[in-house]
Amino acid sequence: MSGSTSCKPHDPGRMVTPPRPVGLLSRDEAVRYWDNRHRAQDDLRSGGDIGLGDAANEIFYLTRLGKLLEIIGDRNSVREPQFVLDAGCGKGYFARALVRCGFRVEGIDTSPAAIEFCQSHGPGRYEVASLADWRSPWLYDVVYSVDVLFHVLDDADWAASVENLASLVRLGGKLVITDQRNERRRQLGNYIVHRAEMEYTELLARCGFTLDEFRPYDFQDNEIGFLVFVRDH
Repeated sequence: MSGSTSCKPHDPGRMVTPPRPVGLLSRDEAVRYWDNRHRAQDDLRSGGDIGLGDAANEIFYLTRLGKLLEIIGDRNSVREPQFVLDAGCGKGYFARALVRCGFRVEGIDTSPAAIEFCQSHGPGRYEVASLADWRSPWLYDVVYSVDVLFHVLDDADWAASVENLASLVRLGGKLVITDQRNERRRQLGNYIVHRAEMEYTELLARCGFTLDEFRPYDFQDNEIGFLVFVRDH
C-alpha cells in the first residue's frame, strides 16, 4: 500500500528553530562517529550504553525490547504479520527480535558497517539510508526509532526525519520514538540533543498524530522513554 501523510507547513510564529549550538558534531561528523563506533564496538555496546558492561547492556536491551513489544501489541498474525520499520536499527538487535516474534521487519541506518552486520546476522531487509530520506512503496503498521532522534543534531534534519517517519505510518498505526520527556530541550556533550516534548507533539500534530502515552525505560537512572504517537487522521 502506498501513500503518505501530508504535514502542514511550519508556522514560524508558533515554532522558532533555535540556532545550532556551538560544539555539536556536524551531520557528516555524526554519521562518521556512528559508523566508526559500529565498526569498533560489539553488537551490544555499539548501540547500547557504552559506559555499561555486556551483562548490563543485555539487561538494558531486554528492558527496552519488552516495553517495545508491549507497545506494539500481541495481535500479530502468522498469515498477516504486522509490518514494521526499525528506523536507525544499528546492528539490528530489536529488528532480529521482532522477526523471531513473527513480525515482518525492515531496518535502515546511515552506518554501512551496521547494515552489513544486520545483513549477515539475521532475517529481515536492511538498507543504508537516513531517517529523512527513506522511501517505501507501502505504509507500515509501526515505525519505531529507539535512541536515535536525540542524536540527530541539526534541527532541520531532525524535523525532516520526524516528518518522513510519520509519512510512512498507516492510518491507525503507531510512530514510536524515544527521548526524555522534558519541558525544555537539553544538550549533553557534542552528540546529544534532547528536544522538548512540545517540539515532538506540535510537529506531529500537523502530520495527523496524537501522543498516546509516554512509557519510561525505568532502567537505572535513565530518563529516556517511549513516546507513542498514533496516526488518527
